[in-house]
Amino acid sequence: MNIDKDLLYSFGAENKIYKKKESVFKEGDHVVYFFQIAKGKVKLNNYSEEGKEFIHNILGKNQSFGDALLFLNQYYPMNAICLEESEIIRITKDNFMEMIRKNPKLSLEMNTCFSQEIFYKLKMMQSMASENPIQRLKGVLDYLKSYHDGDCTHCFPIEFTRQQIANLVGLRVETVIRALKKMEKEGSIAFKERKILY
Repeated sequence: MNIDKDLLYSFGAENKIYKKKESVFKEGDHVVYFFQIAKGKVKLNNYSEEGKEFIHNILGKNQSFGDALLFLNQYYPMNAICLEESEIIRITKDNFMEMIRKNPKLSLEMNTCFSQEIFYKLKMMQSMASENPIQRLKGVLDYLKSYHDGDCTHCFPIEFTRQQIANLVGLRVETVIRALKKMEKEGSIAFKERKILY
């Protein structure tokens, strides 16, 4: 969800600069703000008891995170960590709710975004249940591409490292590399300057 910055500022939003590797929030923190990235990249993740990382998503400029949790009286079920120095617009939960009440059209737009996110997450979960690594990769690539406008072949650059992709799909990085090579031979992806194009 990308909300007009002027609207956010008119309801008391502020910009905050975070350093690379700095946490925006941690798993278990109480939900306090709506966050929208003005500049930089943020990863949403968890760590298992054994310390293995699971990445839920990596977000960039004009993308928001934690929005759905503002409507629940819960804690964050994940971490938000900056992958590079990032400038993030944040607005308190109370001010955010007032903004929604005074702008009902915004509420409808948010419902559309939440519905799309749920749809693609369900599709991705279906793929993740597969033992086939290529099926898992296609599921996550489709999910990532869902944030991209346009329907084209090999035009969407995947901005993740092979390790980050492995953490997204729950596979070893070596398995991901082999599966990506097979997908390239099949023509479902292309490589350009070490980037994956889907």
